[in-house]
Amino acid sequence: MVRKYYFINKFDTNNINKQDKQTAIIFRNYASKKTDQMLILKIQKYCKKKSLKFYLSNNIKLAIKLNLDGAYIPSFNRNLNHLAYSFKKKFNIIGSAHNLKEIKTKENQNVNKIFLSSLFKKNKNFLGINRFKLLDKLTNKKTVALGGISRKNLKQLKLINCFDFAGISYFE
Repeated sequence: MVRKYYFINKFDTNNINKQDKQTAIIFRNYASKKTDQMLILKIQKYCKKKSLKFYLSNNIKLAIKLNLDGAYIPSFNRNLNHLAYSFKKKFNIIGSAHNLKEIKTKENQNVNKIFLSSLFKKNKNFLGINRFKLLDKLTNKKTVALGGISRKNLKQLKLINCFDFAGISYFE
């Protein structure tokens, strides 16, 4: 089963309505210092109504408090405090990494899946297919392709034997 992860930074029902049940929504709002709990609860309620999983980025404590499906830890977050928290069995922690050092950090953070980026988007973290495959072999965690995935290059995911993917532009 292919799992898709859609990063959002605002609540837009039009884009969420287009998603199928295999899509999980990850809310990340790095622009605002203060987290709007009412907005998060509104998104959670809407996702639940649409049978979509909902993750909160970079705030595990709040994700647990609001009883979300899980939390997403970005690559720049190296904090291990969440290991002392207790959470329900179905609560998933996912995180992103760009290199081997960050992969080992995510393993220490006990994430369930590691998002490796950037697969296709040519930025400073560009991996490409070969480096992605190499990094994928260096971890026992499930990996998710992230970065520059579009409908045009979706079939190339078969080359890396990775069927889960994440992004923004693919879903809009």
